[in-house]
Formats: sequence, C-alpha cells, structure tokens
Amino acid sequence: MDPVIVVGAGPVGLTLALALARHSVPTVVLDEGPGKDEQRPARTVVLREDTAALVERLSGVSFGGPEAGARWSGWRSMRRKQVMRQLTFSDEMPSPLHVPQHVLTSALRDAIADERLVKIAVESKLDTLEQDSSGLTAHTRGPKDTWWRGSYLVGCDGPRSTVRKLLDIRFPGRTAVERHAVAALRTELPWPGEALLHRSPPWPGGGPEVTARPLPGGIWRIDWLLSPRGDLVTPDALVARVRETLSGWCGATPPYDLLDTGVHTVHHRLARRWRVGRCFLAGDAAHLLGALGTQGLDESLRDADNLAWKLALAWHHGPSGALLDSYQTERRAAVAARLRAADQSLPLVRGGGGLRSYVPGAARGQDALLTDGHVGRGQLGAPGAYADSPLSPGSSDSTVLVATEPGAPVVDVAVTAPDGSVVRLRDRLGLSQLLVVLVAPGTVVWDRRHWMKAGIMPRLAAAVTALPCPAELLVSESYPGAAAHTVLLVRPDGHLVAALNGVRPAELYAAAEAALGRAVREAPEKGRAKGAPRKGGEAPKERPGTGSNGDGAAREKPCTDAQDDQPAHGKPDAGPSSEPKKPSP
Repeated sequence: MDPVIVVGAGPVGLTLALALARHSVPTVVLDEGPGKDEQRPARTVVLREDTAALVERLSGVSFGGPEAGARWSGWRSMRRKQVMRQLTFSDEMPSPLHVPQHVLTSALRDAIADERLVKIAVESKLDTLEQDSSGLTAHTRGPKDTWWRGSYLVGCDGPRSTVRKLLDIRFPGRTAVERHAVAALRTELPWPGEALLHRSPPWPGGGPEVTARPLPGGIWRIDWLLSPRGDLVTPDALVARVRETLSGWCGATPPYDLLDTGVHTVHHRLARRWRVGRCFLAGDAAHLLGALGTQGLDESLRDADNLAWKLALAWHHGPSGALLDSYQTERRAAVAARLRAADQSLPLVRGGGGLRSYVPGAARGQDALLTDGHVGRGQLGAPGAYADSPLSPGSSDSTVLVATEPGAPVVDVAVTAPDGSVVRLRDRLGLSQLLVVLVAPGTVVWDRRHWMKAGIMPRLAAAVTALPCPAELLVSESYPGAAAHTVLLVRPDGHLVAALNGVRPAELYAAAEAALGRAVREAPEKGRAKGAPRKGGEAPKERPGTGSNGDGAAREKPCTDAQDDQPAHGKPDAGPSSEPKKPSP
C-alpha cells in the first residue's frame, strides 16, 4: 500500500511521521526547505506534561537536561510590587517543558534518520493535489519536479497552508489578538529556575505585562505585551526595554548577553473542515491560538497523536468513515473550546480600567486565568477531553467512575508490562492499538509468572486476546479513584475509553469496537446488548453528520462554534485555479 504523505517538516509533521512509524506505517515527509532549521534562541515552545511525554517517547530524548530544554522549578506571578501567586512544581504538579524549537525539531529529525519507514524529501514544495478512490497523487516542485503517490495526505504546513488552499477550506477567525516583543538573553535573575509573569510593572515604560521563562545555560526568554496593532518595535526601543526590565527586577542592570530578538503576533483562527476525503489538516494549518499564555504547539501535537493511530488502522485494515471522521469531531471541538475560553477571558484580563478595576478580587481572578493558561490548567491550559466523541461506548451497568472521566487523558501511573518490567503508562502508548489496565493492589510483591496464572488474570488475558484488534494487558498497583479489579480500556493516544467493574469480556469487546469506530451509540436492538456485534455481520448504521460521501470525504456540517461566527479578516483562502494535471504515463 502507498505511504502516507505528510506535508511540512516542522515539529507537528515530524511527530506525526514518527508516530505513524511506531504503528508500522510508512510515510513521506515533504519539506520545502533544505532539511535544516535556523537556530533562533528567541523562538521557543512550552509543552505540557502529555505533549512533552509524547515527543520524548518518539524522539528517544529526555528533555529537561542541561542543554535540551528546561523544566521550571516554580511559577511566580506579580502585580506591580506584590506577589500574587507562587507555585512549586512536583510529581503531583509536573512542570511544563520549555525548549527552543530548533532543539525539539533537531531531536525529531535525528530520530527519523534512524527510522527506515520515514523518508524526508527536502526542497519539495507541494503545488498540485488530486484524489481518487484508491489514494491520491501529489506534485512537488523544486530542483526536481516529482509526482508522489500516497494513501492519505496530512497538511502540517503551517498558517499559510498550501494543502488547505488546494482543498478550498476557509480559515476564519481573528487577526492580531495579541502582540509581543521577544528577546532571548543570557543573564542572572533573582529567581533562578522559576518562570515569572509580572503585570503592571512599577517602573516607567514597563508596559502592561512582561513574562520571563528560563532556558538551559542561564538563558531567559522575555516577552513584553504590546498593543495588538501598534508601531514597529525598533532595535533601540527593544534594547531600552531590556535594560529597564532588568533594572526593575534586579535594582540595577546586571550584565547580560542579548542573543536574539523578534516580534510575535498571536492570531485566533479555526479551519472549517479538517478532513476532505483522504486529506487532513493538522497543527497551524487547522488552527491558530496562543493568547493568555496558551500554547498552540501543544494542541498541534495532540492533533498528530490523535490522527496517527486512526490513520494506522485505516492503512492496515481499510478505511473506516466513522473512525477517520472522529479526528475532526474530537480535535476541532477541543480546539474550539480552547479558543472560546480564551476569547471569553480576553475582555476580563485585557479590558483595561473602569469599574472592573475596583471590584474586590478582580486582579486575583485575572491572575488565576493567566496562571492557568501559562502552566496548563483549567479551560485555558488543560488538555481537552473527548466526552462527546463518536468513539465513546454506550454506558452499561458494568461501567464505573474513576478520577478520569471517559474521553479524558489517563493519569500516568506506574504499570507492569508483559515482560515484567515496571514502566510508566505513557511509555506503552502507541505500541499497540489499545491498552487494557487491571488495577490490582498487592501484585508487586508477587513474581509475575505466578500472578499471571492466578485469580482473574487468566480470564482477563483471554478477553484481551479476543478483542477485535491487538491490545496489551498491563497491571497497576493503583489508579486514582479506582477500586481493586477495575479494568481500564485506554486508546493509543492515552484517552480513557471506559472503566469496567471487573472482568467483563462482552462489555470490554463492545467498548473496543466503539473505540475503533465499528459501533455507534444508539438504542439497542431488542435482544442485543448495547454495543455488541449484530447478527449475521450486519453493518452498523452511520451516525448522522459523520458519515462519508462515497469517496471517503466527510460531509460538511453547519458550524455552530462561536469562533466560526466571526468573520475572517481579509479574503478567504482561494482554491486551485484549475484542475491539477495528471502524471504522465
């Protein structure tokens, strides 16, 4: 079968290629650049616990060392001269990972260099795309014009996505929601290892807000909030800001080495569709966000993690309209919720003076919102859950409640793997199509060869073997909110499918079928348990609004997101001016 074509060799495209390779799917990555990344110390990314674990798992690099990114020791929030909030990161509250983007991309490229299933085609810019019933054909121009044949194609090619334009997908939203002046410099600040958000700093010209985030080697990234549509920031003005800020924090300007500068503008946009037939959008090609401390790359990497296992199933076992459509349903809803939360919070945080300034607790409420966005909590920062996913199984008497709601990311507990080793749960993601975790206190004191044959384990192992796809059985001493003998079914991207009370082979099978897009949530037929296979191999009915139109393309549904009701700034993306040429025989 033809490989998956990934357009774009940034962190999202490279992560998707590595995730597909983990599922034994070959990919071709079309890189319009030379295959090297410019080193820009001021261009950094902040990753939350789940996305940091994803790139570490795929790249084989443990970030957070002396040269490969920083994990903050704490978070400090100030307003004028007052400390509003302090957090200390720990195992219970993991620190975000702060890493230069070129370091992250380089680690992913190094991992791909050792991966036989991934090919990177440099200096290859996509200009033509054509789909048919069995695959698609793409043409790239560069030193050598080339036709590529693929099974699926994913556009990870950024805000000005060529794939999105060729598919004629609109990209509405808001322009210049926030604008920041950025500098990377080597110096010493009074709070080593801590990230700082300082609102209304008391020195002249301090501006409304400044953020300092540490990097390895004594380097700091400093961001100053600017007017969304203000004047250009000159080099002299930026150097003056650096001196004033360092002097305000340290009492006098300490020695510093200015490494890099820039201006970062935040836009909020959401593509109308994320799937057209065999083509998908991911990352900045599908959405833009980043106001109030939220991190766009976080959501982009979650796109790749969500899509990889679904494409892998389609590649190995044939396309499933419900499964592939669920990518847009789940991810677009999660990003839309994040955009709505940011847009609703902006007037509260950036609204200026007026009566709101005198409301008791207003400043602390604003600070709490900003802290959530920066450290990855609440509606602004926490990973989204797929509670209304079409892949969710129907409820039954066997389902139980644990601390993780169905559709939410699982907690990264320690588990015992099939070889007897004790690893983290996230380390096993992506190795098989599903994970089955038994909560069994006390098993750590037994030799695995004994407890694998004792109690409920033989029956559970047989139920896992009988599932409709490969699954791995793991055992955990405990899981938050779970009683002994609770069985958790986990998707390859780490989201909980269901928690069952004990070994329930029929319910476990039905939940697995639903997670693979082979069952629908509907009223059960008489004489058939909800989610169980139909007699005679009858195909399940498609969910309204999520089916395919014969060529595998998702039907476009009316958009009801508040974000989509806003008009796009500028002209909508134009589609191709003519039909693409077919390759020569």
